[in-house]
Amino acid sequence: MTNADSLQFAVSLEELLAARDLRAARQREWLTRHDRTLISLTLVTPGSVKDSARYRRSMRAALAACDALLAQRGWAVLDRAVFWPDTGPEALWAVDHPAVEVKAATVALEQEHTLGRLWDIDVFSPTAGVIGRRSLDQAGRPCLLCDQPAHACARSRRHPPEQLINKIEGLLDAYFVR
Repeated sequence: MTNADSLQFAVSLEELLAARDLRAARQREWLTRHDRTLISLTLVTPGSVKDSARYRRSMRAALAACDALLAQRGWAVLDRAVFWPDTGPEALWAVDHPAVEVKAATVALEQEHTLGRLWDIDVFSPTAGVIGRRSLDQAGRPCLLCDQPAHACARSRRHPPEQLINKIEGLLDAYFVR
């Protein structure tokens, strides 16, 4: 581990669940306040460490990619916020554009960007709620380590967390060293 990687925060399950509840409450509040499409960005971070120098670099890359996507499309951003808790970075955008089209664009971003597989970009409609890949007739995300659906591997704990973390760190190192 280098000095640049020395920033690491392990969190408990209780802290993680509280952060998830806070994020859900914040999402509901933004949907109510703005009454527009909501983008919620988090990172794929298995294990107890949710915040590290590597993860923060990944989040900054994700923020830049999402901001560029929205600007390139000319979609009006009504509000944007980034949060850096020990439970992992989070970001929100209120966007004045139909949620289904925003979801299609963010799915493409996740699939096309080198680090996109490490980002979890959720899109919500103020009337329909979460807009999933299935609403676009797309399969769920594949596992980082095998060809199975990621949610199935995660639910069954098919792979040891260390394997997933090593894969993620390898992807991050390869991207940022290039």
